[in-house]
Amino acid sequence: MDSLDEIVLTGLTVFGRHGVYDHERADGQEFTIDLRLRLDLAPAAASDDVVDTVHYGELAEKVAAIVAGEPVDLIETLASRIADAALGDERVHDVTVTVHKPHAPIPLTFTDVSVVLTRGRITAGGVA
Repeated sequence: MDSLDEIVLTGLTVFGRHGVYDHERADGQEFTIDLRLRLDLAPAAASDDVVDTVHYGELAEKVAAIVAGEPVDLIETLASRIADAALGDERVHDVTVTVHKPHAPIPLTFTDVSVVLTRGRITAGGVA
């Protein structure tokens, strides 16, 4: 595919209980998620029908359920689970996920800690 379009969702904030420390699991905190999906949006543009694209509202619900769901130690793991969910739609060529943890247990003044990962679809010949 020569060029891909994008759907971008930024600032999805969800309460979760992720972290390596017991107090992070017990108290929980807000995590903010950014997603960048690359796919061909020409079919949706031509049909003007939501069934021909990724329904970003439904995807946001899936991502929120992951963040609010089973705790993990690392935000790297959380980002990977979110990427897998986005790639569950076969139209998505690749996804970039940013998981922000602005209240990470760091005893210094900081604005944000985040993990950014990009995952693509695996095909028989490698990454699509």
